[in-house]
Amino acid sequence: MHTSRTAKGVVACLAVIALAAGCSSSGGKDDEDKSGDGGGGGGTGVNTPRLKIAMVTHSGEGDTFWDIVRSGAKQAARKDNVQFLYANDKEAKGQAELVQSFVDKKVDGIIVTLAKPEAMRSVLGKAKAAGIPVVTINSGGEFSEEFGALSHIGQDESVAGEAVGDELDKRGKKKALCVIHEQGNVSLEQRCAGVKKSFGGSVENLNVEGTNAPASQSSISAKLQATKDIDVVVTLGAPIAAYSVKAKEDTGSKAEIDTFDLNAEVVKRMKAKEVGFAVDQQPYLQGYLSVDELWLYKTNANVLGGGKPVLTGPAIVSGKDVPKLEKYTARGTR
Repeated sequence: MHTSRTAKGVVACLAVIALAAGCSSSGGKDDEDKSGDGGGGGGTGVNTPRLKIAMVTHSGEGDTFWDIVRSGAKQAARKDNVQFLYANDKEAKGQAELVQSFVDKKVDGIIVTLAKPEAMRSVLGKAKAAGIPVVTINSGGEFSEEFGALSHIGQDESVAGEAVGDELDKRGKKKALCVIHEQGNVSLEQRCAGVKKSFGGSVENLNVEGTNAPASQSSISAKLQATKDIDVVVTLGAPIAAYSVKAKEDTGSKAEIDTFDLNAEVVKRMKAKEVGFAVDQQPYLQGYLSVDELWLYKTNANVLGGGKPVLTGPAIVSGKDVPKLEKYTARGTR
C-alpha cells in the first residue's frame, strides 16, 4: 500500500442492526438482486432518490467469502434505497469487461476489486470520465487513489501477513507453507510476503488452483509428503483451509492449519481444533460500507475516511472466540 493513504488508515465501526439476507456467489456473470424488494431499498429505508450501484469482483465460483461481502452490500442497499447489481469474473479481462458494461449502463456508482490492477486501469479511467464514482474494496488498495477511486475499504494485506507471522512466532512454529490459491493476485502475494517479513522461521509459497478442490488438495498433500518438517500451513482463503485439513489427514502430517478469512466452516474447524486461528477482515463490512459510501457521496458529498483507506481488519480469532462467532457465521454475516 502506498504511504500517502495507508500509513494508519481509518478503522470503521458501524452497528449493523438488521440481519442480512443470504446469497450465493453462483448467480452468473451479471446478477441483479431480485430478492423481495427488487434488490434492496424502498419501503422501509431512506427517502433519498433511488440509486443503482454495481459491484464487480474477481471471485471464482464457490468462494464463500464473497457471499458474505454481498450480504453486507444487500443490507446497506435495503437501507439506502439502492438497486444493487453484482457480477464477477476470476479472469482480469472478463472483470474489466463487466465494469465497462456497468459504465455503459450509466449506473450511479461502481464498487470494484483490484486483484489484478493493471487490467482495471483503463476501464476505471472511463468510469471517471463518465462521472461515475468508484469505491475499491478488498484488494489492490495501493492503486485505489491512482485509479481515481473515492477510497479503499478493506485490510492492509501486508500488515495482515505480518500479524500472522507474529502469531506463528508466539505458537513456536519454525517452517510455514503459504498456499496461494490465485496466481497473480497482488493481495495474496502481499499476505505471504507479510508473513515472511515478520515470521522468525522460514516460509515457502505454494501455488494451487483454488477453484479446483481436488487439484488443490492433491498439491498440498504432495508438498506435505515431500517436506516433512513443515509445521504450519497458512492458507489465504477459508475454502483452502478445508482442503488443507483433508491433506493433513491424508498424509499424517502434524502441521497446524491456520488461515486468512472466516466462514462458518472455519469456525466449526477451530472449535474442533482442526484450525488454529483465522484472520478476520470482516467482509460483511466491505460490502456494507462500500454501498453506504457511494450513497453518502451521491446524496451528501461525503467520503468515508476523508479518502484514506478504511480498514476492516486484520483481527486474529481463534478457538476462544468461537462462542461469539458461531451465531454470526451461521447467518452469513461473519
